[in-house]
Amino acid sequence: MRVLAVVPAFNEEECLANTVASLKSTCPDVDCLVVNDGSSDGTWDIVRKNRLHGANLPVNTGLTSAFRTGMKYALRHGYDAVVQFDADGQHLPSYIPVMARKLEETGANMVIASRYLDGTVRPSGARGAGSRLITFLIRLTTGARITDPTSGMRMYSKEMIRLFATSFDCAPEPDMVALAARRYGPVVEIQATMQERQGGESYLKLGNVIKYMSRTCLSILMLRFLR
Repeated sequence: MRVLAVVPAFNEEECLANTVASLKSTCPDVDCLVVNDGSSDGTWDIVRKNRLHGANLPVNTGLTSAFRTGMKYALRHGYDAVVQFDADGQHLPSYIPVMARKLEETGANMVIASRYLDGTVRPSGARGAGSRLITFLIRLTTGARITDPTSGMRMYSKEMIRLFATSFDCAPEPDMVALAARRYGPVVEIQATMQERQGGESYLKLGNVIKYMSRTCLSILMLRFLR
């Protein structure tokens, strides 16, 4: 299986080099594409200095466009799977082979690295409450039980690569998890742990969390009837 790790990066100069180095040393058979999403810091300089394989978007377009850039590349170069991998060092590359095996063994179209699958850790705080609500709505609209719908570490099959690369309204977000479970399933999970952000600053402050969760929940409900 040819796997491409797509690493969207926006102002991640503090941790990008270490993140990609860890990915390459742990998974030497996995290709990596860094998509610089119009960063205003030295992110693209890191890509060039370290001779990383990358795509440079001239302006900040957001996670969806950056990730779809990677999916278009994967489609054109015939990859069998794509793993969405954060530039901030939260995701552990050791789970990528586990996800690839799960994708092959189950015939799934999406594998999610879940922090909550075994029940030993539970989502908490405002983000946790939103995650539980999204889990409930996905179960309500699709029948699928997804324990960590907001996990940013997901692996997509060849069918999903084509869908993301050719459709205008696909985003690497929980509403797409719901759509995939309902129309393109199955969606499966593996148990995983994640690190704290290794540098930079997350945009998910309380106000943004509330907006994000509200928009996501509404989108899941609307997609149930519109797609």
